[in-house]
Amino acid sequence: MDKKQYVQEHLGKGRLLSPHLVSEAPPAACPDGAVYINQDLLAHPELAQLNWPEFERARQEFETGRPERYQAFLSSASPRKRAPGVKVLVSHPEGSAKFSVEDFTLHFNARLEALSKILYNRDELKTATAVSRVLQKKQRESVAVIGMVMEKDLTKKGSLMLKIEDSTEAIKVLVSNQKPELFEQAKELVLDEVIGVSGVCGERIIFANALYWPDVPLTNELKRAPEEGIALFLSDLHVGSDHFLEQDFERFLAWVRGEAGTEAQRQLAKKVKYIFLVGDIAAGVGVYPGQEQDLTLPDVKEQYRRTAELLRRIPQHITLIMCAGNHDAVRLAEPQPPLANEFTEALRLPNLIQVSNPSLVNIHASEGFPGFNVLVYHGYSFDYYVANVDSIRNSGGYDRADLIMRFLLKRRHLAPAHTSAPSIPTAEKDPLVIDAVPDFFVSGHIHKTAVSNYRNVTLIMSSCWESKTAYQEKVGHNPEPSRVPAVDLRTREVKILKFGK
Repeated sequence: MDKKQYVQEHLGKGRLLSPHLVSEAPPAACPDGAVYINQDLLAHPELAQLNWPEFERARQEFETGRPERYQAFLSSASPRKRAPGVKVLVSHPEGSAKFSVEDFTLHFNARLEALSKILYNRDELKTATAVSRVLQKKQRESVAVIGMVMEKDLTKKGSLMLKIEDSTEAIKVLVSNQKPELFEQAKELVLDEVIGVSGVCGERIIFANALYWPDVPLTNELKRAPEEGIALFLSDLHVGSDHFLEQDFERFLAWVRGEAGTEAQRQLAKKVKYIFLVGDIAAGVGVYPGQEQDLTLPDVKEQYRRTAELLRRIPQHITLIMCAGNHDAVRLAEPQPPLANEFTEALRLPNLIQVSNPSLVNIHASEGFPGFNVLVYHGYSFDYYVANVDSIRNSGGYDRADLIMRFLLKRRHLAPAHTSAPSIPTAEKDPLVIDAVPDFFVSGHIHKTAVSNYRNVTLIMSSCWESKTAYQEKVGHNPEPSRVPAVDLRTREVKILKFGK
């Protein structure tokens, strides 16, 4: 086939070829859905899974002298080829910056649809019907509905009046304080979460007898790997802060290189295969009022350059998986894209995989074993639930990260209340919905180590590497710095390694 025929064949399939490819050996195969084929695409077949319109726009920016987004695509793909045992299942690219009111409507409809599918699997809700049909039913008839919480108020008699809606209509739901257990459950409801309700019809109202959440199934399996391996979980390094505990981190680096510790501790270090870095990698700039007074490195590029210097000392056979946090040099709105931009160029390390916040990563798969799915989320929404959910606040608040994580898993959403975290109103899918039940749910943000288990999901709250700042004291954070949860993937046992003085 000559060059002209070759080009015409691809044009017929809606593909454009770069001049470089036409002049040299033609590619044998191209990823499905691709519009513009170039050397970068063929070198990184993982890009076939990305958002194609966004990839094309990023390429256009690259050709007009703005390379940052295009380089972020390549950076997020290329390390995967060098990381056997790691597969990024879900990582969100930057996405559009322009939104309309309709986008928010589609976003909430997508959330309602996704969580309704999970709720319909419950035996109690298999007969759930649309709200519009419930409004036509006779009084005192038993009904079940699934909807999103729009309103939540106390009545004069101290009961809770909810208003929930689905895609058809809205209806009031009364939860009586004469049903103490149900009433306590309802007190924990937050706006915008999706629930199931069963009860009895009144006139344009349901008198609730039970509430249901998407939740993690009781049948969820606790998996253990057939091959040994250790995964470590770090977050909140805050490199560049004058409170960064560099000596403690040096002790960690010495240990993970096998240069420090007892013989047993050195043997443990040899088994480390994965290190998760769950956000707030750098201290950032202008994150809170007066932060400039707390920085030893006021240039954010210098913060990431210093971070890279430290991370390069970790043995390269260990795969690093990193997401952003609210201090990092990306947009604050979630999902935050991978940390691959003009400010973070120093972080292009051969053993580092950049993922979005949140993301889903599979590790330690082997023949006959599917591996572990790790849900990675920095945890910016956690502050809201500490402040607004009585059972969390009264049971320890920031000292009980496990309660926050259970709360979110029960709702199968990382920020069910829309105001709990800034978010991007994606129309096709709500990226903060927890579609698949993970094996591990790992987070950071509140600088407090916690390990727990919820229905065979291992909950891990990473520590921090920053001592208490005046701002943290003001907002009630009580850091437990320089601690590293280490998971034995063969037994699921978790140890907390302490590197402080």
